[in-house]
Amino acid sequence: MALQKDAGEDSAMRLRRLRYRAWHRGTKEMDLLLGPYADARLATMDGAELDRFETLLEEADTDLLKWLMGQEPTPEDADHDLLADLLRFRTAK
Repeated sequence: MALQKDAGEDSAMRLRRLRYRAWHRGTKEMDLLLGPYADARLATMDGAELDRFETLLEEADTDLLKWLMGQEPTPEDADHDLLADLLRFRTAK
């Protein structure tokens, strides 16, 4: 599914929107995985990295959780580098 970006959205608004989406996923487990990561990393991401994170947020919580917990193999077309960075971030605490 192609993402539609609001042409009038400035970078600060985009960061707030992505942070909100990371913290309000629908499952508490994903809130706690994606929210702190967004807090720590979004401000330093460039446009391409923000696009990748936004694409990741389009995935279903159940799928993301299974991939991050190693319960299911990550699909080939998933962003393996971003998922690995999420895991490193969580285990570094």
